Amino acid sequence: MTTYTALPIGPPVLSALRTADDAGRPPAPFTDEEGGAPLRCCLRRSEPGERIALVSYAPLRRWAAETGARPGAYDEQGPVFIHAGECAGPDPGGHPFANAHRTVRRYSSDGHILGGELVDRLDDDAFRNAFDDPSVALVHVRAVEYGCFLYEVRRP
Repeated sequence: MTTYTALPIGPPVLSALRTADDAGRPPAPFTDEEGGAPLRCCLRRSEPGERIALVSYAPLRRWAAETGARPGAYDEQGPVFIHAGECAGPDPGGHPFANAHRTVRRYSSDGHILGGELVDRLDDDAFRNAFDDPSVALVHVRAVEYGCFLYEVRRP
């Protein structure tokens, strides 16, 4: 049985985003007094008192640069929370942010949206269903309430 891995924003990209985000703006770090922000660098919620930043991120653009895909109008950027400084990254295994409805959005190898599915629970079955279509190369997990990118899962 295949296990699917949640991929956070990687260290080289985080380093770049801590200088200028994908909209070209410098980050504005702040102390998260309340906690609870979904951090895309370590795939967990922030703790009260942590230094974080809200930056603009273009996940499909980054993937397309690696693969040669041409997403065209599907190249979008949106807000993501990251630690203001380096962090340890995610704990291995499991499906982060699985405690709410999520959208599993499917992309072709060209970077075009092939559809999406609202799921009640993020588990390997949700990803198995998405990758049952051989034309699916990449999946984005998105928050339902804001539509924000949470993380990606690639074809194993």
